[in-house]
Amino acid sequence: MKTRNIIILIIAVIVIIAGVSIWLISSNKSNESNNTNNTSTNVNANNSENEEENKTDEDNTVDGETTDRKNVAVIYFSATGTTKKVAGYIKDATNGDLIEIEPKEKYTDNDLNYSNDESRATKEQNDPSARPEISNDIDTDSYDVIFLGYPIWWETSPKIILTFLDNHNLDGKTVIPFCTSGSSGISSSLNYFKNNYKNINWLEGKRLTTSESEVTDWVNGLNY
Repeated sequence: MKTRNIIILIIAVIVIIAGVSIWLISSNKSNESNNTNNTSTNVNANNSENEEENKTDEDNTVDGETTDRKNVAVIYFSATGTTKKVAGYIKDATNGDLIEIEPKEKYTDNDLNYSNDESRATKEQNDPSARPEISNDIDTDSYDVIFLGYPIWWETSPKIILTFLDNHNLDGKTVIPFCTSGSSGISSSLNYFKNNYKNINWLEGKRLTTSESEVTDWVNGLNY
């Protein structure tokens, strides 16, 4: 009887030992699996972070040199569509935001009759205090660099450009003027801007044609 009890006890101990061994093996495999998954997750996360950093570096690199990404706006006034076309080319070259200065009272062909001393444009250009109203709200706070475009009227900028400059604080911002014209250049308007809006960082502007390659080459050659 005693022998039988001993045998039963031995069998019980063996079963217990076997069960503990199986549990330990299963636990170790589970831990190994978790460690493998955690390692894989960490590797994927690190790879994702590295890819994002590389993408950022690529976005801020031009011809192999690292540059600071700036927020650019192309703000323009166009009465006949010529300046609008050029502004679109600049927008494409800079990947900036295109914003039109919209007059509250749009200009008609009669308004733009330069040979008529009584036309609206003639009267505005001859009146130093003229500031035609702008109908749309224009956000300039979000931008570091502003391309400012306009046609040349009476050898200078239309007075609505002065309305824009008077009503927006561009102090400390870089502003690059550009114009369209049949003959007159940009120097007269640029000199006026520099003398009357002195806290703006004015870059030398340019009179542009509607040649996309000319516009793109000019933009790419700027240091802003």
